[in-house]
Amino acid sequence: MALSTLAFALANVFVKEVRHLPVMEIVFFRCLVAAAFCFYGLQRAGASFTGTHRVPLFLRGVFGTVALTFFFLTIQNIPLATAMVIQYLSPIFTAVIALFYLKEKVKPLQWAFYAIAFSGVLLIGRVDARVSFLFVGLGILSAAGSGAAYNLVRRLRDVEHPLTIILYFQVVGIIAGAVSIPFAWTTPVGWDWFNLLLIGVFSQLGQVFLTNAFSREKAASVAIVVYTGLVYGIAIGWIVYGEAQTVWSLFGMLLVVAGVVASVLYVRKVKRIEEIEATVA
Repeated sequence: MALSTLAFALANVFVKEVRHLPVMEIVFFRCLVAAAFCFYGLQRAGASFTGTHRVPLFLRGVFGTVALTFFFLTIQNIPLATAMVIQYLSPIFTAVIALFYLKEKVKPLQWAFYAIAFSGVLLIGRVDARVSFLFVGLGILSAAGSGAAYNLVRRLRDVEHPLTIILYFQVVGIIAGAVSIPFAWTTPVGWDWFNLLLIGVFSQLGQVFLTNAFSREKAASVAIVVYTGLVYGIAIGWIVYGEAQTVWSLFGMLLVVAGVVASVLYVRKVKRIEEIEATVA
């Protein structure tokens, strides 16, 4: 899980390295590289490229592409750590959307934790002059898109091969990027090509390490490690891009992480209690 978090953080760094390129162009190349890995993996596994539940697979691709596009926009325009911490709101949207889509319940105390997390984002928007509320809003939309995509993944994970689900995401991203290219294209030069390749490579490595972590260990044991990525974001942003953080910005980030992590831990504790009570009964 630590390797996964590091890989995704490095992918974000290379997105920032090509911030002079149109965002949909970056999405196109990122998804093109990742799709190649998916095709190779599916061929070796002998699994279906098209799947059987094509509508939810396509919607997963749409929501994933929307989330990815807005996330890349925030990385290009605001400090790296800030863009990453806003994306950490996605578990909140996952739970809220599941309330309607999967008919799951949200406990009253969870809403308090969600309020803490959102207050942290609003605080960052108020105290950091480098962060406009436009990009705060785009970051929140990115997190919402990720939450919607994850709910679809949860619905599909028992009926489709994992790489098929990922492939649809990449194909939709390729199509969306290709459609936009005639309207906004900047020819990559020199190291741009290498950076674009590494965005796709590190994104795919992050996904592979993530899948291995959850297959080898209980989700509760590894999921929280995701939030250590903020340390990478703060350190790399400061050392490489001179993106120093104020005490109030750091406090806002702490509120976001604390709110989301507290919600995750609380839900897992409630589930364990319910399982014990069901066994006793």
